[in-house]
Amino acid sequence: MKILWVKGGKILPVDTGGKIRSYNILRNLAAHHEVTFLSYYLGAKDPAYEEQLQKEFPGAVGVPIGGGGNVVKQLLHYALRFPLPVPYSVSKYTSSSVRRTLQRLIEDKKPDVAVCDFLAASWNFPSTARVPTLLFQHNVESALWKRQTRYERNPLKRAVFAYESAKMYRYEQAALSRFPHVVAVSENDRALMRDMSADTAMTVVATGVDVAKHSRAADAHQHPSTVMFLGSMDWPANIDGVEYFCEQIWPRILAAVPSARFQVVGRNPPERIRRLASASVEIAGGVVSVLPHLHAATVFVVPLRIGGGTRLKIYEAMAASLPVVSTTVGAEGLDVSTGHDIVLADDPVKFSDAVVRLLLNPDERDTMGRAALATASRFDWSVVADDFYRVLERTASHR
Repeated sequence: MKILWVKGGKILPVDTGGKIRSYNILRNLAAHHEVTFLSYYLGAKDPAYEEQLQKEFPGAVGVPIGGGGNVVKQLLHYALRFPLPVPYSVSKYTSSSVRRTLQRLIEDKKPDVAVCDFLAASWNFPSTARVPTLLFQHNVESALWKRQTRYERNPLKRAVFAYESAKMYRYEQAALSRFPHVVAVSENDRALMRDMSADTAMTVVATGVDVAKHSRAADAHQHPSTVMFLGSMDWPANIDGVEYFCEQIWPRILAAVPSARFQVVGRNPPERIRRLASASVEIAGGVVSVLPHLHAATVFVVPLRIGGGTRLKIYEAMAASLPVVSTTVGAEGLDVSTGHDIVLADDPVKFSDAVVRLLLNPDERDTMGRAALATASRFDWSVVADDFYRVLERTASHR
């Protein structure tokens, strides 16, 4: 099969949930099919990125679209697009050069099917597609914006989020009906999208994990009483979750287990997160590899109140045989069972009690860790990519 894959934003380095998911599915598809990857990105031309892109995906096409820059330039970029009916997270990834390149690739490559990876790329696709196109929805974007609005503390940002949330709902509802098939990452996400577009064909393709890569050796050295959070720290949902954990949950854990340490691993922590560092809290920031940190942790936490998307961090922790304590939102859509391979707790007291219990009971940790690994093993990327390919086949058949 000939597949054209279109994604806004650089896919390398593979350091966010969306990138990890797209990269692994793409790599597995490219091993067996003819894949053309159009990777367009903000800013000026980046020869180093495009060179690495060719090594990972031979024949890939890189297109810089400008934008980005310092805060002043970003604010101006937003102001110019403020009146548009399309939400900014879509309009900033829309470009005439991308549209022209997309049309050329469709004419030259004659793909059997195209993939619009994330809603951000969708406005670049013509209203009347010349090739069956699948929309790959890693998030229900309108739900994510609504939650961000709810928990944003800054009044000005909250007002902007509310404005963008309303635009996103209208745009997402219209966009879903434009594509003959939509892939969701969870049953919960599909249900939310069904409410917006009941007639659109939708399929769930589960989140995946590289089990062999993340598995922890039996003799791996764990740091005693280390509680770990993993996630990009320039993402509002993760910022809110870490602040919530440090303010409402961590003090109770520390009172029960004074030797406990909380480690936050993830790129670009803002100043408000770095200020949380203390004798018991380490803000590690971006790291070369998350594996040593996963393998050394005792308990993994996902205290998110704003959700959506892949939840890759949970399956990665489970593949490392780590017991996981999460909010319901943090594990939303995953095929997990609370009390068996994970603990779900939305109340700060119940959340802290669960972490303390796991820190103090190695037998319970080991039992849950084994169950977690068994669950993660059902979702290796090779299996997920096969599921995705079957959806591509169905989409291509409706030319």
